[in-house]
Amino acid sequence: MASNAKRKSKAGATSTPWEEFAAISRDALLPTGKRVARSARKRGGRNAHGGAAVTGTRSLAQATAQALRLGRTQAEWIVARREEAHERRARAVAAGRAPPRSGQKRGGGRSVARKVVAKKSAGKAGGTVAPAKSRGVLVAEGDSWFDYPFYDVLQELDDDFGWDIEQVAHRGDTVESMAYDGAQLDDFVRAIERVVRRGDTPHAVLMSGGGNDVAGDGFAMLLNHRSSPVFGLNPAIGGGVLETRIRVAYTTVLSAVTAACRSLLGAPVPILLHGYDYPVPDGRGVLGGWGWLPGPWLEPGFREKGYVDLAERVAIAHELIDCFYAMLGAVVAMPAFAHVELVDLRDTLSVNLANDRYKEWWGNELHPTRRGFRKVAGLFDAKVEMLPGR
Repeated sequence: MASNAKRKSKAGATSTPWEEFAAISRDALLPTGKRVARSARKRGGRNAHGGAAVTGTRSLAQATAQALRLGRTQAEWIVARREEAHERRARAVAAGRAPPRSGQKRGGGRSVARKVVAKKSAGKAGGTVAPAKSRGVLVAEGDSWFDYPFYDVLQELDDDFGWDIEQVAHRGDTVESMAYDGAQLDDFVRAIERVVRRGDTPHAVLMSGGGNDVAGDGFAMLLNHRSSPVFGLNPAIGGGVLETRIRVAYTTVLSAVTAACRSLLGAPVPILLHGYDYPVPDGRGVLGGWGWLPGPWLEPGFREKGYVDLAERVAIAHELIDCFYAMLGAVVAMPAFAHVELVDLRDTLSVNLANDRYKEWWGNELHPTRRGFRKVAGLFDAKVEMLPGR
């Protein structure tokens, strides 16, 4: 790993942590990058600006090996970066220097705060409800299936199944952003640290991602036009997105999460991930998708490529989800991920178009109703219960 001085010389003296994160991530790829650059120079390859052609590896096997190394490097850097923060935090705790709340004076104010907490914890008549017991701790990162307004998989696991949840998910995030931006990984490390400070160990890590990598503005690119003799999914483009881009990103994320858990807990933690369920591209977004609200994510692409029949759209979405699960299955089967399991959610939620019955389970094109999220949470709960040590 590059020293602070070396990183500053590469990224600049005023580099932000995320610029440094990008620099160490790219350093992890340097051996291949150098070989490619030398090869390009030998071939006389030039880009539009006259410089040497720039490209990553074209071999999936090499990309997978690099992704495993990249994830470990990212986790090592963030865990090491957190050590200085631990020292500052320890000094603050020892000195009792917690910043006062707005309008609260130091000294006596803290004793008042302790009395308020004690009163709330008492659970007496007229007070707050006493805290319920927990079945254990789950740590989660991902997208909107774990971060949806008012109800999602994690909220159902908390309220209906009794798990304590530490989550760093953020709606709208792609697997690529989780793999290469560093924000969720940093938050994930902090979440594990909080669990460790409480003296707990996570029963499992839950992951959700990939939907935002294919849905949205770029979805139409996956489709050949309905009036074309080759209508349907474009296997070349779809395969490139799923089998290369998302697969390598997922490998990076899983490698980083595994390395972070190994560093902070001494061993990997079981990881559960999923590939969603078969959606219904009916053009509904969040609360209808009007105004600034998100969605729809699939119908505009289908409409652009001439697909007007809803049943036909459902069939194509069905094929895409099956391809997604096939890709995830290949990732989970890697020897490095023996502790990773796939939660298969297919056919959990109805896609029955008769009398719009599917709407009991699907709140919009990509997200279940509360009833649907509860059913999905039940499958995660059952999978956690089957893990070794339960």
